[in-house]
Amino acid sequence: MVREEMKKIIEKATKELGFKPLEVLVERPKEREFGDYATNLAMMVARQTKKSPMEIARKIESEIKNYDSGAIEKVEVIEPGFINFFLSKEYLQKQVGKILKERACFPKFSKRKPGRVNIEFISANPTGPLTLGNGRGGFCGDVLANVLEKSGHKVTREYYINDKGAQIKKLGHSVIGDSEAVYKGVYIDELRKKLLKAGVSQYSPEGVGERAAKVVLREMIRPTVKKMGIKFDVWFSEKSLYRKKEVDKAIKELNKKGFTYESEGAVWFKSKELGDDKDRILIRSDGIKTYFASDIAYLINKFKRGFKQLIFFVGADHYGYVARLQAAALAFGYKAEQLKFIVMQMVRLFQDGKEIRMSKRSGVYVTLDELLDEVELDAARFFFLQRSSDTHLNFDMGLAKEKSEKNPVYYVQYAYARICSILRKAKNFGRRTSNFGRATSKIKKEEFDLIKQLIRFPEIIEDIAKDYQVQRLPIYALELVAAFHRFYENCRVISDDKELSRARLGLVLASQKILKNTLDLMGISAPEKM
Repeated sequence: MVREEMKKIIEKATKELGFKPLEVLVERPKEREFGDYATNLAMMVARQTKKSPMEIARKIESEIKNYDSGAIEKVEVIEPGFINFFLSKEYLQKQVGKILKERACFPKFSKRKPGRVNIEFISANPTGPLTLGNGRGGFCGDVLANVLEKSGHKVTREYYINDKGAQIKKLGHSVIGDSEAVYKGVYIDELRKKLLKAGVSQYSPEGVGERAAKVVLREMIRPTVKKMGIKFDVWFSEKSLYRKKEVDKAIKELNKKGFTYESEGAVWFKSKELGDDKDRILIRSDGIKTYFASDIAYLINKFKRGFKQLIFFVGADHYGYVARLQAAALAFGYKAEQLKFIVMQMVRLFQDGKEIRMSKRSGVYVTLDELLDEVELDAARFFFLQRSSDTHLNFDMGLAKEKSEKNPVYYVQYAYARICSILRKAKNFGRRTSNFGRATSKIKKEEFDLIKQLIRFPEIIEDIAKDYQVQRLPIYALELVAAFHRFYENCRVISDDKELSRARLGLVLASQKILKNTLDLMGISAPEKM
């Protein structure tokens, strides 16, 4: 990985100078004029040594020349102490051959050992069809799992079924149609007809709710998940925690550790002592255990299954769960950083500039199933992935359905189809396309720009594996494709110059490989013809 190579060169130089920074940060400057990579290392060292950042930067610049193996063409020091690096053309050319020779373009963790990761996402209550918000968390969770797997982790995709508690009883009341009904819509009418035929009117509201929840899960949620292209490894039932007495055991263990107390007839968890904003109820005064009690038992269940990292995709309304679950982890001897919560902000659906709200089936909002009936899965995935989870997402259904380069997923897929078309026409040149460096003097700027995009791919994967920001993938796909189109428009791939043609075909082949890997990670198809 090029960035790692830059880091090693800088680390050797700083070590020789006697500097000991905590970490060497190497980043890509936003402005091209500031080089291909840059580091603020001199400013970090300056804070430790009380010396001038510019003086330190120039010393590092001078020392780097002793360790560079030809990767760097120029080093530039600018105020207030940034060190910018410009890659050499010869080095960039060699990277094309490396991409073509490598079986995989995915970085393996060198300093941080891969481990077992549990990613819980969607986990919608089985009280109705999946919503657009569920879709956002679903696609993002699935893609993060793909990235972590490619980075060497062993990943389990998990769906937590909240099939016990107040919402199940409310579903029962809704199906019965009494004064305590909460959920509405055509699907409730259909559930009522189906369950009345099965003779469930004899059961309590909770009993009706339990049977209705099974139907919702089997006939609404699971089919939609399948339509999303997601395969869960585990569907975990909340009821199983009670059946196996795991909730009771968790509360008992907290009591042993001195983290519970009784007040006003209820049992409380001393979560405030462990970083929460207040203490939380585990058992209400009427003897009913809270959702939080189940959540603690479920958390411990995951750790006991051997997971080292737990990742939760939750809606914005569940932000309050973060501190309390971290407190629970601490109470049982685990680290708060072993829990990562990705909070998904709201999704709004638009058509012709107007927001679409009502759903024919649910009676409230447009369901995810209805959206996927209108919009192709590839487009849905790309659109849901494009924005950071902490920002609101406006889904333009008209644009998602458009078959033109205005539609970002169509634009990316069209580039892949064009690449495949070029390679089909180039059969006569065979596969001797890896030695890109032979045509050094004839290579244009657009070719080097494309190479610089290609070598970013493993860096993108490594960054996502560290901070879980999956929106980097669609953004990278668009930037890569833009660079490819500029290359294609300015560089004739197949010409009478066979050496140059082979070199450019090598670049096309490398582009095909990287773009295919990018689309695969997003769960989006790579059509060879369009």
